[in-house]
Amino acid sequence: MTDLGAVFLPQLPPERLREVAEAADASGLDELWLWEDCFSEGGVSAAAAALAWTSRVRVGVGLLPVPLRNAAVAAMEAAVLHRTFPGRAEVVVGHGVQSWMGQVGARAASPLTLLEEHLVALRHLLAGEEVTTPGRYVQLDGVRLDWPPAAPVRVLTGAEGPKTLELAGRAADGTVLVAGTTPASLRRARERIDAGREAAGRQDGHRVVVYHLAASGPDAPERLARSRSAWALPDGDDVATAGGAEQVAQAVRRLGDAGADVVVLQPTADEPDPAGFAAWAGEQVRPLLA
Repeated sequence: MTDLGAVFLPQLPPERLREVAEAADASGLDELWLWEDCFSEGGVSAAAAALAWTSRVRVGVGLLPVPLRNAAVAAMEAAVLHRTFPGRAEVVVGHGVQSWMGQVGARAASPLTLLEEHLVALRHLLAGEEVTTPGRYVQLDGVRLDWPPAAPVRVLTGAEGPKTLELAGRAADGTVLVAGTTPASLRRARERIDAGREAAGRQDGHRVVVYHLAASGPDAPERLARSRSAWALPDGDDVATAGGAEQVAQAVRRLGDAGADVVVLQPTADEPDPAGFAAWAGEQVRPLLA
């Protein structure tokens, strides 16, 4: 069965996170996902709070922009989440929005090189290894975590373009795909991911997480249309879903059949009841996926 999650949008003030996290936890949702959008909310601090307020739901940070973080610091923060809340944290790193990276003076000349160096270092550090690397961007000299995760953990990356998708297959343990991904585009993405995995000789698993814009309620079509426009999502079938639980479950099943391990429902930016959306997803949509 495809796992189901929901997004807490960073357009909401952080003090509203607790009600959404508790609703997701109580509803039976598998996962709650957070974004580190500039300049809204810190991903690691928000994830730690959400994990502390809940008892079973997994919490994903998708994603942490690597230009903003030293790889050793990212490993320390991820390790604390994994050790404190075993099996419940999912950490994703990625390029970040390049215009935002430019605003803070962190834009890299080669985002692909930076992401690959960061992924390789982060995975080795979280495996408890000592890392020395004289990379173009990631430069570590005999760095080893004092408190690495007690068990093996995944490191995922966000990807869109073909080169980054191949990099994801080569250097990450999973990939997060943006809203607007259709079953057809998901299959194409998995082909690029698999090409990267084959080139690297990887035989392990690779988790694919897909965001899907969804809305329910009497004004769902209007809200969905506004959000599609705001996020520049294309017209066409399977890009987003407005409707009841069954219509949304059908969209999730189609993405699952195309290769998604997790589908994360993304509410509209003007969703009137974010906690209610999380509860609806867990109580009404998820049982239809069994």
